[in-house]
Amino acid sequence: MFTKLQVKDLDAAVAFYTSVVGLVEMNRVEAEITGRKVSEVVFMPTYPGGPMFILAQFHDTQAPAANELIMGFATKDIAAFIARAEQAGGRVLEPAQEVPGMGGMQVAFVADPEGHILQLSQMGG
Repeated sequence: MFTKLQVKDLDAAVAFYTSVVGLVEMNRVEAEITGRKVSEVVFMPTYPGGPMFILAQFHDTQAPAANELIMGFATKDIAAFIARAEQAGGRVLEPAQEVPGMGGMQVAFVADPEGHILQLSQMGG
């Protein structure tokens, strides 16, 4: 399984996800999907056997929808993740708050510079 996120500005999106999430670029691909030219950046999985994350920019699209999915990221330090996101041009949609009945788990929502929604989760304890 993998996630492929369509973006308007591939270089800006790569900068955001490498600096905020710590993703490591694996390779770049120039391809066609259903006859449409696309540039893609493939990132290494964050753990052995984990899913890959891919950013894709179609050459014929001005801007993809920013509300087509919510990407989830687990973190050990939700406050630091939020700070990195803001520093990289993202914005807080909902600040970190504890989820009742989940053993101290905290959840927050941020948007990347293009408005894609990221759900951040930090386990309690």
